[in-house]
Amino acid sequence: MRQSQLFTKTQKTSPKDEESKNAQLLIRAGFIHKEMAGLYSFLPLGWRVMTNIMGIIREEMNAIGGQELLLTGLQNPEIWQTSGRWSNDAVDIWFKTKLKSDAEIGLSWTHEEPLTALMQNHISSWRDLPTYAYQFQTKFRNELRAKSGILRTREFIMKDLYSFSRDQAEHDAFYEKAKQAYIHIFEKVGIGDKTYLTFASGGSFSKYSHEFQTLCEAGEDVIYIDEAKHIAINQEIIDDPDGNYDKAALKKAKAIEVGNIFTLGTKFSEALQLFYQDEKGQKHPVFMGSYGIGPARVMGTVVEALSDEKGIVWPVSIAPFQVHLIGLPGVEAEAEKVYKDLAGIEILYDDRAEVRAGEKFADADLIGIPYRIVVSKKTLEQESAEIKERKSGEIQLIKIGDLSNFFSRSV
Repeated sequence: MRQSQLFTKTQKTSPKDEESKNAQLLIRAGFIHKEMAGLYSFLPLGWRVMTNIMGIIREEMNAIGGQELLLTGLQNPEIWQTSGRWSNDAVDIWFKTKLKSDAEIGLSWTHEEPLTALMQNHISSWRDLPTYAYQFQTKFRNELRAKSGILRTREFIMKDLYSFSRDQAEHDAFYEKAKQAYIHIFEKVGIGDKTYLTFASGGSFSKYSHEFQTLCEAGEDVIYIDEAKHIAINQEIIDDPDGNYDKAALKKAKAIEVGNIFTLGTKFSEALQLFYQDEKGQKHPVFMGSYGIGPARVMGTVVEALSDEKGIVWPVSIAPFQVHLIGLPGVEAEAEKVYKDLAGIEILYDDRAEVRAGEKFADADLIGIPYRIVVSKKTLEQESAEIKERKSGEIQLIKIGDLSNFFSRSV
Protein backbone atom coordinates (compact mmCIF):
# COMPACT_ATOMS: atom_id res chain seq x y z
CA MET A 1 0.00 0.00 0.00
CA ARG A 2 1.30 3.43 -0.98
CA GLN A 3 0.56 5.94 1.75
CA SER A 4 -0.17 8.58 -0.88
CA GLN A 5 -3.14 6.45 -1.94
CA LEU A 6 -4.41 5.80 1.58
CA PHE A 7 -7.44 8.03 1.94
CA THR A 8 -7.12 8.27 5.71
CA LYS A 9 -4.89 10.93 7.25
CA THR A 10 -3.23 11.22 10.63
CA GLN A 11 -4.27 13.97 13.04
CA LYS A 12 -1.95 15.99 15.25
CA THR A 13 -4.41 16.42 18.13
CA SER A 14 -6.71 14.07 19.99
CA PRO A 15 -10.51 14.36 19.65
CA LYS A 16 -11.86 16.58 22.43
CA ASP A 17 -14.77 14.25 23.23
CA GLU A 18 -12.64 11.13 23.70
CA GLU A 19 -11.17 10.32 27.10
CA SER A 20 -9.84 6.81 26.43
CA LYS A 21 -6.34 6.31 25.13
CA ASN A 22 -7.40 3.64 22.64
CA ALA A 23 -9.94 5.88 20.91
CA GLN A 24 -7.63 8.90 20.92
CA LEU A 25 -4.74 7.04 19.30
CA LEU A 26 -6.80 4.98 16.88
CA ILE A 27 -8.67 8.06 15.63
CA ARG A 28 -5.50 10.17 15.39
CA ALA A 29 -3.68 7.40 13.51
CA GLY A 30 -6.56 6.87 11.06
CA PHE A 31 -7.67 3.39 12.16
CA ILE A 32 -11.25 4.19 13.19
CA HIS A 33 -13.87 6.90 12.75
CA LYS A 34 -16.36 7.87 15.42
CA GLU A 35 -19.92 7.99 14.11
CA MET A 36 -21.52 8.85 17.46
CA ALA A 37 -21.22 7.79 21.08
CA GLY A 38 -20.57 4.05 21.22
CA LEU A 39 -20.38 3.62 17.43
CA TYR A 40 -17.13 3.42 15.46
CA SER A 41 -16.39 2.61 11.83
CA PHE A 42 -13.20 0.73 10.99
CA LEU A 43 -11.08 2.40 8.32
CA PRO A 44 -8.63 0.46 6.08
CA LEU A 45 -5.80 0.32 8.64
CA GLY A 46 -8.18 -0.59 11.45
CA TRP A 47 -9.96 -3.26 9.45
CA ARG A 48 -6.64 -4.90 8.58
CA VAL A 49 -5.90 -5.19 12.30
CA MET A 50 -9.38 -6.55 12.97
CA THR A 51 -9.10 -9.20 10.25
CA ASN A 52 -5.71 -10.25 11.61
CA ILE A 53 -7.17 -10.68 15.10
CA MET A 54 -10.15 -12.59 13.73
CA GLY A 55 -7.79 -14.79 11.72
CA ILE A 56 -5.94 -15.80 14.90
CA ILE A 57 -9.21 -16.50 16.71
CA ARG A 58 -10.58 -18.48 13.74
CA GLU A 59 -7.44 -20.63 13.59
CA GLU A 60 -7.75 -21.54 17.26
CA MET A 61 -11.49 -22.21 17.10
CA ASN A 62 -11.05 -24.48 14.07
CA ALA A 63 -8.23 -26.33 15.86
CA ILE A 64 -10.58 -27.43 18.65
CA GLY A 65 -13.32 -28.55 16.28
CA GLY A 66 -15.33 -25.37 15.83
CA GLN A 67 -17.47 -25.02 12.71
CA GLU A 68 -18.04 -21.48 11.49
CA LEU A 69 -21.48 -20.24 10.53
CA LEU A 70 -23.34 -16.93 10.45
CA LEU A 71 -26.67 -16.38 12.15
CA THR A 72 -29.09 -13.53 11.55
CA GLY A 73 -28.90 -10.26 13.41
CA LEU A 74 -32.68 -9.76 13.45
CA GLN A 75 -34.32 -11.85 16.17
CA ASN A 76 -37.63 -13.68 16.42
CA PRO A 77 -39.30 -12.68 19.72
CA GLU A 78 -41.03 -16.07 20.10
CA ILE A 79 -37.74 -17.91 20.70
CA TRP A 80 -36.66 -15.39 23.33
CA GLN A 81 -40.06 -15.36 24.99
CA THR A 82 -39.72 -19.13 25.40
CA SER A 83 -36.44 -18.71 27.28
CA GLY A 84 -37.75 -15.76 29.31
CA ARG A 85 -35.20 -13.27 27.99
CA TRP A 86 -37.33 -11.12 25.67
CA SER A 87 -38.78 -8.67 28.19
CA ASN A 88 -36.87 -5.52 29.01
CA ASP A 89 -37.22 -6.40 32.69
CA ALA A 90 -35.21 -9.58 32.11
CA VAL A 91 -32.68 -8.02 29.70
CA ASP A 92 -32.27 -4.25 29.73
CA ILE A 93 -29.89 -3.89 26.77
CA TRP A 94 -32.24 -4.90 23.92
CA PHE A 95 -32.51 -2.84 20.75
CA LYS A 96 -35.97 -3.54 19.40
CA THR A 97 -37.75 -2.34 16.28
CA LYS A 98 -40.84 -3.12 14.21
CA LEU A 99 -41.51 -4.49 10.76
CA LYS A 100 -43.89 -2.69 8.42
CA SER A 101 -46.54 -5.18 9.56
CA ASP A 102 -46.08 -3.72 13.06
CA ALA A 103 -44.61 -6.99 14.33
CA GLU A 104 -41.84 -6.42 16.87
CA ILE A 105 -38.36 -7.90 16.35
CA GLY A 106 -35.05 -7.54 18.13
CA LEU A 107 -31.43 -6.91 17.20
CA SER A 108 -29.13 -9.65 18.46
CA TRP A 109 -27.08 -9.09 21.61
CA THR A 110 -26.13 -12.78 21.95
CA HIS A 111 -27.18 -16.03 20.21
CA GLU A 112 -27.85 -18.82 22.70
CA GLU A 113 -31.56 -18.95 21.91
CA PRO A 114 -31.56 -18.84 18.09
CA LEU A 115 -28.71 -21.35 17.77
CA THR A 116 -30.33 -23.74 20.25
CA ALA A 117 -33.57 -23.54 18.27
CA LEU A 118 -31.67 -24.07 15.01
CA MET A 119 -29.96 -27.17 16.41
CA GLN A 120 -33.36 -28.86 16.81
CA ASN A 121 -33.04 -29.59 13.08
CA HIS A 122 -29.59 -31.16 13.47
CA ILE A 123 -29.39 -32.85 16.88
CA SER A 124 -31.64 -35.76 17.82
CA SER A 125 -29.30 -38.66 18.60
CA TRP A 126 -26.22 -39.21 20.76
CA ARG A 127 -24.41 -39.75 17.46
CA ASP A 128 -24.97 -36.05 16.61
CA LEU A 129 -22.95 -34.93 19.63
CA PRO A 130 -20.72 -33.26 20.51
CA THR A 131 -20.82 -30.33 18.09
CA TYR A 132 -19.31 -26.85 18.31
CA ALA A 133 -20.57 -23.90 16.25
CA TYR A 134 -19.14 -20.38 16.19
CA GLN A 135 -19.49 -17.14 14.30
CA PHE A 136 -18.16 -13.61 13.91
CA GLN A 137 -21.34 -11.59 14.04
CA THR A 138 -22.47 -8.06 14.79
CA LYS A 139 -24.06 -7.62 18.22
CA PHE A 140 -26.15 -4.70 19.42
CA ARG A 141 -26.33 -3.72 23.06
CA ASN A 142 -28.29 -0.72 24.26
CA GLU A 143 -25.77 0.32 26.88
CA LEU A 144 -26.89 3.18 29.09
CA ARG A 145 -23.48 4.78 28.69
CA ALA A 146 -21.07 3.59 26.04
CA LYS A 147 -17.54 4.46 27.10
CA SER A 148 -13.86 3.56 26.92
CA GLY A 149 -13.59 3.92 23.13
CA ILE A 150 -13.87 0.58 21.33
CA LEU A 151 -13.75 -1.33 24.63
CA ARG A 152 -17.47 -0.81 25.29
CA THR A 153 -19.69 0.05 22.33
CA ARG A 154 -23.31 -0.34 21.30
CA GLU A 155 -22.49 -2.18 18.07
CA PHE A 156 -19.57 -4.58 17.78
CA ILE A 157 -18.40 -7.84 16.24
CA MET A 158 -18.36 -10.80 18.60
CA LYS A 159 -16.82 -14.21 18.15
CA ASP A 160 -19.29 -16.42 19.98
CA LEU A 161 -18.88 -20.18 20.08
CA TYR A 162 -21.49 -22.54 21.53
CA SER A 163 -20.79 -26.12 22.52
CA PHE A 164 -23.40 -28.89 22.50
CA SER A 165 -22.46 -32.01 24.47
CA ARG A 166 -24.07 -35.19 25.77
CA ASP A 167 -23.33 -34.50 29.43
CA GLN A 168 -21.21 -32.44 31.78
CA ALA A 169 -18.19 -34.74 31.52
CA GLU A 170 -18.09 -34.34 27.74
CA HIS A 171 -18.65 -30.60 28.15
CA ASP A 172 -15.88 -30.25 30.72
CA ALA A 173 -13.37 -31.90 28.39
CA PHE A 174 -14.16 -29.38 25.65
CA TYR A 175 -14.27 -26.50 28.13
CA GLU A 176 -10.62 -27.20 29.01
CA LYS A 177 -9.70 -27.22 25.31
CA ALA A 178 -11.46 -23.89 24.85
CA LYS A 179 -9.65 -22.47 27.86
CA GLN A 180 -6.29 -23.39 26.36
CA ALA A 181 -7.32 -22.05 22.94
CA TYR A 182 -8.10 -18.68 24.54
CA ILE A 183 -4.73 -18.65 26.26
CA HIS A 184 -3.10 -19.29 22.87
CA ILE A 185 -5.11 -16.46 21.27
CA PHE A 186 -3.98 -13.87 23.79
CA GLU A 187 -0.39 -15.06 23.51
CA LYS A 188 -0.53 -14.74 19.72
CA VAL A 189 -2.01 -11.23 19.74
CA GLY A 190 0.78 -10.04 22.04
CA ILE A 191 -0.88 -9.68 25.46
CA GLY A 192 -0.43 -13.19 26.86
CA ASP A 193 1.99 -12.10 29.58
CA LYS A 194 -0.50 -9.48 30.81
CA THR A 195 -3.64 -11.64 30.55
CA TYR A 196 -4.81 -13.79 33.45
CA LEU A 197 -7.26 -16.67 33.52
CA THR A 198 -9.69 -15.27 36.09
CA PHE A 199 -12.27 -17.02 38.23
CA ALA A 200 -15.54 -15.10 38.13
CA SER A 201 -19.23 -15.48 38.87
CA GLY A 202 -21.22 -17.74 36.54
CA GLY A 203 -24.33 -15.60 36.95
CA SER A 204 -27.57 -17.49 36.42
CA PHE A 205 -25.85 -20.32 34.50
CA SER A 206 -23.32 -21.79 36.92
CA LYS A 207 -21.57 -20.93 40.17
CA TYR A 208 -18.37 -19.90 38.40
CA SER A 209 -17.20 -18.88 34.97
CA HIS A 210 -13.78 -17.94 33.62
CA GLU A 211 -12.79 -14.54 32.33
CA PHE A 212 -9.58 -13.53 30.62
CA GLN A 213 -8.44 -10.27 32.14
CA THR A 214 -5.59 -8.10 30.80
CA LEU A 215 -3.76 -5.93 33.33
CA CYS A 216 -4.28 -2.28 32.46
CA GLU A 217 -4.94 0.88 34.45
CA ALA A 218 -7.74 1.75 32.01
CA GLY A 219 -9.62 -1.41 32.98
CA GLU A 220 -13.08 -1.33 34.50
CA ASP A 221 -12.61 -4.54 36.52
CA VAL A 222 -10.67 -5.18 39.71
CA ILE A 223 -8.97 -8.56 40.01
CA TYR A 224 -6.65 -10.22 42.49
CA ILE A 225 -3.74 -11.93 40.77
CA ASP A 226 -1.52 -14.82 41.72
CA GLU A 227 1.65 -14.00 39.78
CA ALA A 228 3.29 -17.37 40.41
CA LYS A 229 0.36 -19.37 39.00
CA HIS A 230 -0.63 -16.67 36.44
CA ILE A 231 -4.28 -16.85 37.49
CA ALA A 232 -6.63 -14.37 39.14
CA ILE A 233 -9.92 -13.98 40.98
CA ASN A 234 -12.46 -11.32 40.10
CA GLN A 235 -13.23 -8.95 42.97
CA GLU A 236 -16.91 -9.96 42.75
CA ILE A 237 -16.12 -13.39 44.23
CA ILE A 238 -13.03 -12.63 46.30
CA ASP A 239 -14.99 -13.13 49.54
CA ASP A 240 -16.57 -16.41 48.42
CA PRO A 241 -15.99 -18.83 51.33
CA ASP A 242 -15.57 -21.73 48.88
CA GLY A 243 -12.63 -20.04 47.14
CA ASN A 244 -9.54 -22.25 47.30
CA TYR A 245 -6.91 -19.50 47.52
CA ASP A 246 -4.90 -17.47 49.99
CA LYS A 247 -6.25 -13.96 49.73
CA ALA A 248 -3.21 -12.52 51.52
CA ALA A 249 -0.94 -13.78 48.73
CA LEU A 250 -2.94 -12.07 45.97
CA LYS A 251 -2.15 -8.72 44.38
CA LYS A 252 -4.95 -6.26 43.58
CA ALA A 253 -4.95 -4.84 40.04
CA LYS A 254 -7.15 -3.18 37.44
CA ALA A 255 -7.85 -5.10 34.24
CA ILE A 256 -9.81 -5.23 30.99
CA GLU A 257 -11.94 -8.30 30.32
CA VAL A 258 -10.97 -9.54 26.85
CA GLY A 259 -12.84 -12.87 26.81
CA ASN A 260 -15.08 -15.15 28.83
CA ILE A 261 -16.25 -18.75 28.84
CA PHE A 262 -19.40 -20.09 30.50
CA THR A 263 -20.94 -23.41 31.38
CA LEU A 264 -24.59 -23.00 30.39
CA GLY A 265 -25.77 -26.46 31.38
CA THR A 266 -29.28 -27.40 30.20
CA LYS A 267 -31.04 -24.05 30.80
CA PHE A 268 -31.55 -23.27 27.10
CA SER A 269 -31.88 -26.82 25.80
CA GLU A 270 -34.70 -27.54 28.26
CA ALA A 271 -36.47 -24.25 27.54
CA LEU A 272 -36.26 -24.73 23.76
CA GLN A 273 -36.72 -28.52 23.74
CA LEU A 274 -33.32 -29.51 22.41
CA PHE A 275 -33.08 -33.17 23.43
CA TYR A 276 -31.20 -36.21 22.17
CA GLN A 277 -31.74 -39.93 22.53
CA ASP A 278 -28.96 -42.03 24.03
CA GLU A 279 -27.98 -45.58 23.02
CA LYS A 280 -30.87 -46.97 25.08
CA GLY A 281 -33.45 -44.65 23.55
CA GLN A 282 -33.73 -42.38 26.61
CA LYS A 283 -34.13 -38.63 26.11
CA HIS A 284 -31.74 -36.11 27.65
CA PRO A 285 -31.35 -32.33 27.35
CA VAL A 286 -28.21 -31.27 25.51
CA PHE A 287 -25.51 -29.85 27.80
CA MET A 288 -24.26 -26.45 26.56
CA GLY A 289 -21.49 -23.89 26.98
CA SER A 290 -20.69 -20.49 25.48
CA TYR A 291 -17.35 -18.82 24.71
CA GLY A 292 -16.97 -15.17 23.70
CA ILE A 293 -14.27 -12.79 22.47
CA GLY A 294 -14.74 -9.32 21.00
CA PRO A 295 -12.01 -8.69 18.38
CA ALA A 296 -12.41 -4.91 18.66
CA ARG A 297 -12.11 -5.11 22.44
CA VAL A 298 -8.89 -7.08 21.96
CA MET A 299 -7.68 -4.41 19.53
CA GLY A 300 -8.47 -1.62 21.98
CA THR A 301 -6.83 -3.51 24.83
CA VAL A 302 -3.62 -3.95 22.83
CA VAL A 303 -3.54 -0.18 22.26
CA GLU A 304 -4.23 0.59 25.92
CA ALA A 305 -1.68 -1.90 27.24
CA LEU A 306 1.19 -1.62 24.75
CA SER A 307 1.23 1.94 23.38
CA ASP A 308 3.86 4.49 24.44
CA GLU A 309 4.19 8.27 24.50
CA LYS A 310 4.74 8.39 20.73
CA GLY A 311 1.76 6.30 19.66
CA ILE A 312 0.57 2.76 19.03
CA VAL A 313 2.90 -0.26 19.22
CA TRP A 314 1.43 -3.17 17.27
CA PRO A 315 2.65 -6.73 17.77
CA VAL A 316 3.81 -8.28 14.49
CA SER A 317 0.96 -10.80 14.53
CA ILE A 318 -1.85 -8.26 14.23
CA ALA A 319 -0.19 -5.16 12.75
CA PRO A 320 -1.87 -3.65 9.67
CA PHE A 321 1.48 -3.96 7.86
CA GLN A 322 4.75 -5.52 8.93
CA VAL A 323 6.99 -2.78 7.54
CA HIS A 324 6.68 1.00 7.17
CA LEU A 325 9.00 2.12 4.36
CA ILE A 326 10.05 5.77 4.30
CA GLY A 327 11.95 7.26 1.39
CA LEU A 328 13.61 10.62 2.01
CA PRO A 329 14.10 13.34 -0.66
CA GLY A 330 16.58 12.59 -3.42
CA VAL A 331 16.42 8.79 -3.21
CA GLU A 332 12.94 8.18 -4.59
CA ALA A 333 14.12 5.68 -7.23
CA GLU A 334 16.07 3.63 -4.66
CA ALA A 335 13.14 3.60 -2.21
CA GLU A 336 10.83 2.51 -5.02
CA LYS A 337 13.19 -0.38 -5.79
CA VAL A 338 13.20 -1.50 -2.14
CA TYR A 339 9.39 -1.41 -2.18
CA LYS A 340 9.25 -3.65 -5.23
CA ASP A 341 12.01 -5.99 -4.03
CA LEU A 342 10.08 -6.65 -0.81
CA ALA A 343 6.88 -7.53 -2.64
CA GLY A 344 6.35 -10.65 -0.51
CA ILE A 345 6.15 -8.61 2.71
CA GLU A 346 3.21 -6.42 3.77
CA ILE A 347 4.52 -2.86 3.46
CA LEU A 348 3.05 0.58 3.91
CA TYR A 349 5.22 2.80 1.69
CA ASP A 350 5.30 6.46 2.70
CA ASP A 351 5.83 7.91 -0.76
CA ARG A 352 4.24 11.28 0.05
CA ALA A 353 6.42 13.85 -1.71
CA GLU A 354 4.94 16.89 0.02
CA VAL A 355 5.47 15.64 3.60
CA ARG A 356 8.65 16.49 5.49
CA ALA A 357 10.88 13.79 6.99
CA GLY A 358 10.05 14.72 10.59
CA GLU A 359 6.32 14.40 9.93
CA LYS A 360 6.84 11.03 8.26
CA PHE A 361 8.77 9.75 11.29
CA ALA A 362 6.10 11.07 13.69
CA ASP A 363 3.35 9.44 11.65
CA ALA A 364 5.25 6.16 11.62
CA ASP A 365 5.55 6.23 15.43
CA LEU A 366 1.86 7.08 15.79
CA ILE A 367 0.66 4.34 13.41
CA GLY A 368 2.87 1.81 15.20
CA ILE A 369 3.92 -0.65 12.47
CA PRO A 370 6.54 -3.06 13.93
CA TYR A 371 9.46 -2.21 11.62
CA ARG A 372 10.47 1.03 9.89
CA ILE A 373 12.83 1.15 6.91
CA VAL A 374 14.42 4.50 6.09
CA VAL A 375 16.20 4.92 2.76
CA SER A 376 18.27 8.10 2.60
CA LYS A 377 21.37 9.49 0.89
CA LYS A 378 23.31 8.79 4.07
CA THR A 379 22.30 5.12 4.30
CA LEU A 380 22.87 4.59 0.58
CA GLU A 381 26.47 5.71 0.99
CA GLN A 382 26.89 2.37 2.76
CA GLU A 383 24.55 0.58 0.32
CA SER A 384 22.21 0.11 3.26
CA ALA A 385 18.87 1.06 4.76
CA GLU A 386 18.13 1.95 8.38
CA ILE A 387 15.86 -0.49 10.21
CA LYS A 388 14.13 0.62 13.40
CA GLU A 389 12.05 -1.71 15.56
CA ARG A 390 9.02 0.16 16.90
CA LYS A 391 8.78 -1.72 20.20
CA SER A 392 12.41 -1.60 21.35
CA GLY A 393 13.59 1.42 19.39
CA GLU A 394 16.62 -0.59 18.27
CA ILE A 395 18.21 0.76 15.08
CA GLN A 396 20.52 -1.11 12.72
CA LEU A 397 21.87 -0.73 9.21
CA ILE A 398 21.10 -3.58 6.83
CA LYS A 399 22.53 -3.94 3.35
CA ILE A 400 19.91 -3.29 0.69
CA GLY A 401 20.51 -6.73 -0.79
CA ASP A 402 19.94 -8.40 2.63
CA LEU A 403 16.60 -6.75 3.45
CA SER A 404 14.48 -9.58 2.10
CA ASN A 405 16.32 -12.18 4.17
CA PHE A 406 16.18 -9.96 7.27
CA PHE A 407 12.41 -9.62 7.15
CA SER A 408 11.82 -13.26 6.22
CA ARG A 409 13.48 -14.07 9.57
CA SER A 410 11.89 -11.29 11.59
CA VAL A 411 8.21 -11.24 10.58
